[in-house]
Amino acid sequence: METKQYNTKTYVLTALFAALIFLVTAYVLHIPTPATGGYIHLGDAVLYLAASVLPTPLAVAAGGIGEALSDAMTGSVVYALPTFLIKSAMVLCFASAGRKIVTKRNIAAAVFAGAICVGGYYLTQVFLYHSFVSPLVEIPANLVQAGSSAVIYILAGNALDRVNIKNRLGGTELRG
Repeated sequence: METKQYNTKTYVLTALFAALIFLVTAYVLHIPTPATGGYIHLGDAVLYLAASVLPTPLAVAAGGIGEALSDAMTGSVVYALPTFLIKSAMVLCFASAGRKIVTKRNIAAAVFAGAICVGGYYLTQVFLYHSFVSPLVEIPANLVQAGSSAVIYILAGNALDRVNIKNRLGGTELRG
């Protein structure tokens, strides 16, 4: 099995995305949901951008680490591992190939990623609270988070596409 080689710029961009995902998730519009110890955030919008720009393995790392670290640093430690797994799965919905961030495929990916988020946290809470009923209270908050993150992703992605950001970041060079 051959391992993929990426250039230094790609690794630096991956680390920057991980840090930005962490900061936006942990501190920008961070709204606690006391019922389960979780919170609503807009970090998923940055996760979607990373998934649309970085090669998939690196986007998985940036998203999983950034979001899980946010849980660990903001008092939701019990969610750190499930978050890593859920957010990593969400990244897999997106495609970073091509010249544009926002494509029809990536818009559909935001919907599917939102469904993975809602379903993943519902199952996590079923496991944590041993109930299929009590986690239902979190579904509306998770839907708001998923929907607002998708809208922000589309708006930010379109703005970045207008300035041709993928080409400016190196385009195919990011792919290795």
